[in-house]
Amino acid sequence: MDNALTRAPLFEALDDEAAEALRDTMVEVTFTKGQEIFREGDPGDRLYVVLDGKVKLGVTSPDGRENLLGVQGPGEMFGELSLFDPVPRTATATAVTDCRLMGLGHQDLHTWLTGRPVLAQALLQALARRLRRTNDAMGDLVFSDVPGRVAKALLDLSERFGIDKPTGRHVTHDLTQEELAQLVGASRETVNKALADFATRGWILLEPRGVTILDADKLVRRAA
Repeated sequence: MDNALTRAPLFEALDDEAAEALRDTMVEVTFTKGQEIFREGDPGDRLYVVLDGKVKLGVTSPDGRENLLGVQGPGEMFGELSLFDPVPRTATATAVTDCRLMGLGHQDLHTWLTGRPVLAQALLQALARRLRRTNDAMGDLVFSDVPGRVAKALLDLSERFGIDKPTGRHVTHDLTQEELAQLVGASRETVNKALADFATRGWILLEPRGVTILDADKLVRRAA
């Protein structure tokens, strides 16, 4: 079984035999960079686990402004909210890179949840982590300035997608400058100014759609 799949909350709660059986009920799908997986307002009929690549979740305001709620990578899942609250999708999911996903229909998952409280508990824990992250982001918008939010976002992306190299921790986040700005809820110009300041101070090295973190301790203090 794919290593990314076994890291998903759905599978962490199952033994090997049950995990393989659940895997057999899922369907692998692929999307190219920029392709929409589902749109805000679409019927929610399945959840997805990321095997390869990255997917962004975003919402659009009535006046057309976009806000990026998060980026999901290998081993992470999305689209599970409609399992517990069957209403139209509340966000749009778009492939940030070419990606490979495993989809699980909600009816199939309901069958698995019957008689398996450990699986339901794993899903609820995943939703609780998502809610906690959302609450943290809301608090940051109120109490933290833009450089602090940028520092925190870089640290989060580093924890999830970073690779340690002799020069520092290399993070390929695959986001444009505009998407990074949407992620922290600020203008692109303000975010670019914060990134340039961090680079001047020697905390980071800027790269196309990525960054190398040279001094994580300084970023941690700036994000506090």
